[in-house]
Amino acid sequence: MKTYHVSKSGFDRQNGEEHSPFLTIQRAAELAMPGDTIIVHEGVYREWVKPVNKGLSDALRITYQAAEGERVIIKGSEEITGWNRTEDGIWKIEISNEIFNGKNPFAEKIEGDWLVDPSKYEVHCGAVYLNGQALYEAKDMEELKAPEKKEYSLLATWENRKEKIDRPEQTLFMWYAEVMEDITVLYANFGSSDPNKELTEINVRPACFYPVQTGVDYITVRGFEMAHAATQWAPPTANQTGMLGPNWSKGWIIENNILHDSKCSAISLGKEASTGHNYFTKTKKKPDYQYQMEAVFLALSKGWGKEQIGSHIVRNNTIYDCGQTGIVGHMGCVFSQIYGNEIYRIATRHEFWGHEIAGIKLHAAVDVQIHDNHIHHCSLGTWLDWQAQGVRVSRNVYDHNNRDFMIEVTHGPYLVDNNIFASEYNFTNAAQGGAYVHNLCCGLISQYPVLDRPTPYHLPHSTEVMGVIWVYGLDDRWYQNMFVGGSEERPYGTATYNGAPVSLEEFVQRFEEYQGDYLAGYRDVKQPAYIHRNVYMQGAKAFDREEDAAMFSEWKPEVSVETVDGEAVLKITLPEGISDKENVRITSQILGNPRITEAGYENPDGSPIVIDTDLQGKALSEHPQAGPIQGLKSGENIVKLGKYGAY
Repeated sequence: MKTYHVSKSGFDRQNGEEHSPFLTIQRAAELAMPGDTIIVHEGVYREWVKPVNKGLSDALRITYQAAEGERVIIKGSEEITGWNRTEDGIWKIEISNEIFNGKNPFAEKIEGDWLVDPSKYEVHCGAVYLNGQALYEAKDMEELKAPEKKEYSLLATWENRKEKIDRPEQTLFMWYAEVMEDITVLYANFGSSDPNKELTEINVRPACFYPVQTGVDYITVRGFEMAHAATQWAPPTANQTGMLGPNWSKGWIIENNILHDSKCSAISLGKEASTGHNYFTKTKKKPDYQYQMEAVFLALSKGWGKEQIGSHIVRNNTIYDCGQTGIVGHMGCVFSQIYGNEIYRIATRHEFWGHEIAGIKLHAAVDVQIHDNHIHHCSLGTWLDWQAQGVRVSRNVYDHNNRDFMIEVTHGPYLVDNNIFASEYNFTNAAQGGAYVHNLCCGLISQYPVLDRPTPYHLPHSTEVMGVIWVYGLDDRWYQNMFVGGSEERPYGTATYNGAPVSLEEFVQRFEEYQGDYLAGYRDVKQPAYIHRNVYMQGAKAFDREEDAAMFSEWKPEVSVETVDGEAVLKITLPEGISDKENVRITSQILGNPRITEAGYENPDGSPIVIDTDLQGKALSEHPQAGPIQGLKSGENIVKLGKYGAY
């Protein structure tokens, strides 16, 4: 086993030892073999690292790491000088296209399945940065010269309606590109700044650390800062690329990194191209969801399973300022763990918008464990879409997002426990078979069936498909949560489940009494709802058949989550009697089995779940309090929730 060193004072013709280091990380990547370590020393490395060789196991992995205590930055950009100012105050520069190595991001428009806006003009993968801050792309020269204050908006969905969420008016510096055969002409409005006296960069590479071939297994990436990748839109029906990622491999560890300013996605754990690449956008022959279905079965035919794909660990990273996702993945994310990360300001620039945007956006996240993350100030915090079977979302803190959490077209079992959802819009639940336990929910909850997109479900703890069916909605469990706020128009709490049966036996009885075609009966007869021992405050409404709810309708708990000195802090004021309810520890036995999959709520290894700790890791008593924090008292509570990420 060898250790290679890389330094800005090195040369690639040297042997890579500590006193004769390489100059580029790529040179070390070409030589490293299973069990080897590459140590990169302080400096800015402007390269796309493409790992060549794979590790053989968790014990024989290839490790890339920043030298301890040293700041190592890998950038997909190049510094650009020689700007000239025109008479109208716009700066201009001509750049040889050779700098792009055959793939010019200023010529490549952002496009692909499920991309919605903009539809009347193009946005490109290119970007211009002034002192690390990305400028906005102007749609034409006229906009570039227009007044600097503009208003941007985002389209978000809520119960199939489009709402306009306005971005506050702000000062925007912009750029525009004219791409020719041999050169690219860039124009930019830098305000009062002189780009020749500041750090001015443009992105030129589509990735910072990403293998070009699949199957490069057991790689560790540790302690780097990465930025400025010209990444492309990453829907589940395309080749999902990121600034950093394994490219359809197994067993990566991505830890303690700072990742920011990827045009679309920071980390991709997702799909490769051979199972489909934007066929809907290219052909329109079939619905986009049908191409997604085909991708699943094509992947299975090519060996998609635990032996070859997934089982990654993404932990203790700080991810921010990316246009589409912090972490994205379809199928390649299976059996992975995502924890200890801080993810913020994802998809908040609003230059483009589509249905694949979130701090974490995963499809087919079979047995993925998402826990102990802080996700805030994002367009959408976490979106689990299609086949989120066996997922557990636990001990996360969500705040200041346009929407905290969405789960869509999956049949369960999935578990959401001990989280804080502190934004005004908490959930979009377009799924079934979920269990929500010991959460603090401070916002809107939207719940509805999906009867026009049948989706797969799996054998337990496997990628093997057991069947395909619509999502009828409900069949959810809500135990020992705390709900805050609401109104008749904006449903907070569990009242959206009103009218549902409370057992599988009652569901079967209603189905047998249904007058009409029996297939329509499965569509029209509501599935059960299992809702017990929740706390409702400030107008939040309970399920009409919840007999053991704790109601504090008039009480305003004044909840907030803020970041103080890099640490998330919860403030909440609670009423007298908040701890009087005799609750129980929730287990796999209590949660039962969803109706469709008939699989148990279990750990990924098949062992039973016992929810016996809270968000902070404190042990639950035999009769725990509702909500994610044990030991809260009546009156004001100030709880430090911890620091997250690589800082």
